[in-house]
Amino acid sequence: MQPTPTNTLSLPAMLNAAMALHQKGQLQQAKAEYEALLAAQPQQYQALHLLGLVAVQTGNFAEAVDLIGKAIDIFPHDADFFANRGLALQQLQQLEAAVASYDHAIALNPKHVGAYSNRGMALHRLGQLEAALASYDQAIALNPGVAEFHFFRGNVLQAMQRHDAAITSFGQATILRPDHAQACFNRGFSQQALQQWEDALTSYDKAISIHPAYAEAHCNRAAVLQELKRLDEVVAACDKALALKPDYAEAHTNRGVALYGQHRYSEAIASYDAAIRLKQDYLKAHTNRGVALHGLKQWDAALASYDKATTLQPSYAQAHASRGLTLHASGRWDAALVSFEKAIALDADDAQSYFNKSITLLLRGDFAAGLPLYEWRWETEKSKLRKRSFTQPLWLGAESVEGKTILLHSEQGFGDTIQFVRYAKLLAARGARIVLEAPQALMGLLQGLEGVHTLVTTGAPLPPFDMHCPLLSLPLAFKTDLRSIPATDAYLLSDAGKVERWSTRLGPRGKPRVGLVWSGNAEHANDSNRSIALANLLPYLPETCEYLSLHKELRDADRSSLAAHGGIRHFGEQLQDFSDTAALVTLMDRVISVDTSTAHLSAALGKPTAILLPLVPDWRWLLDRDDSPWYPTAKLYRQSADGDWDSVFARVRADLLGL
Repeated sequence: MQPTPTNTLSLPAMLNAAMALHQKGQLQQAKAEYEALLAAQPQQYQALHLLGLVAVQTGNFAEAVDLIGKAIDIFPHDADFFANRGLALQQLQQLEAAVASYDHAIALNPKHVGAYSNRGMALHRLGQLEAALASYDQAIALNPGVAEFHFFRGNVLQAMQRHDAAITSFGQATILRPDHAQACFNRGFSQQALQQWEDALTSYDKAISIHPAYAEAHCNRAAVLQELKRLDEVVAACDKALALKPDYAEAHTNRGVALYGQHRYSEAIASYDAAIRLKQDYLKAHTNRGVALHGLKQWDAALASYDKATTLQPSYAQAHASRGLTLHASGRWDAALVSFEKAIALDADDAQSYFNKSITLLLRGDFAAGLPLYEWRWETEKSKLRKRSFTQPLWLGAESVEGKTILLHSEQGFGDTIQFVRYAKLLAARGARIVLEAPQALMGLLQGLEGVHTLVTTGAPLPPFDMHCPLLSLPLAFKTDLRSIPATDAYLLSDAGKVERWSTRLGPRGKPRVGLVWSGNAEHANDSNRSIALANLLPYLPETCEYLSLHKELRDADRSSLAAHGGIRHFGEQLQDFSDTAALVTLMDRVISVDTSTAHLSAALGKPTAILLPLVPDWRWLLDRDDSPWYPTAKLYRQSADGDWDSVFARVRADLLGL
């Protein structure tokens, strides 16, 4: 028996035959059948729609829009027509038109799952994240068993928190200003933000429960765990993704980010290398590799990684920005400025590069150029979380303050507050009434500070005020330069009663008394550079002095060293706040401290203070000098080479022997 020629079939039979070919994936044959049918019946809207669907499937999206549009013109009552036209429009990047088409589909069929999910994708790409989330929620409500719906929902929740920030934003972390360095990696979250991260994690977990081999869900789950700082789980999630999909470059990179966060720099580099082997033009992997090499202080190798990224894409601002950080860390200031400027030229909204440029300028003593750029700190990710919003205007020096009440408020660490409260006196001299808001731990210390009318604990209700200024904006407001830094031998005073009580506790003085601070906060991003182990300092302490620890808390290794030495008095929890520490400092003949808040406290009290600094210090200590224009009684002991504390200790010992 001979097969029946297609052209002898009835029109419905022709449509069914074409659809059968279509369902088998024989797209070209199906296309020919649909076209033959339309030649016989041009108004056959089902054939027009299905021919348009073939065009979608073969990548001819403009043709698909035209064909499905014709079907809609003839028969505007089929939700699938609008849903599939939306797909074609979405592929053409006509996202708003695609959303409108999906809306038509949903209006015709409120249970059209595909329209909801694809609408969510389009809205996500348009940045309409709340609407995208709602669309995915509708799709999930209609069909909760589709892993992809939960996966894409998790992606939207991530985007709602990231605001388009790349996972490699941690590359902006830098030793330039370590309390800002943690901005991208170690930031804190509001309760709402934390809930959204947890919600994203739940979505990925649901996707994985439906489809355990969903490598992309494991990888994106790792990215959320990264934000939640659950780094061991990040590595495990990436390992799971890679077990399912060994050639998954993004999973290798996410794994490297987590390892970097654990200071496992060599392992992070190995992960980035694996990503690069799979995807040689992977810009983020090259840049992150440079950041990890920076962590190992392999400056030239780090620069080579950044250069590879910028060779691949000269307009990749992130690589130029990270390159600037490494150049700064290795003491190549001019080149660092060039890299920051390049990053800014490529991305005029790159707040972190403006800020980092300011740090390089300030470190070199160029306050005129550096202080205005330092205001970009408010636009960096971490500072946005801390920036204060008041209806009263910000004061930066332009307006008269005579007769006005100005709120001065802390914004960074204890040492920053101690350093810059000195400006309260200058403002009061201009006729202002000063309200100072500061952390509870500093309340006792700051009582009676000259120029301050009202002292308020951070978080307590504020009295009425006319203007406000963050403490670290005061140098800009006063147009401070190296010659006009308001420096006096002492601008803080210890509580006389506490000094007397501590004097009784210490007993008679037999030798010169020296207070010691050898480490700061272990969570500080630059802790490895600025802190030292007590065991390394001990051999350089001559027996001609009596030593007292000014630490409230000790690390385990230092506690063992202290116990073994036996010659250093330690009061620990007896130092309840900074007023106790100040009283104890007042009874010292000298304080020796690494760069911590106690160094600022001692120098602000006018006590001879030896400040031990790494090769590249915080900007306020400047370069190439052993004195500080901020603190007349401070002497700076700088490393002559990276990590060389022994030469610093030797100079300190020589000076102690002269007491």
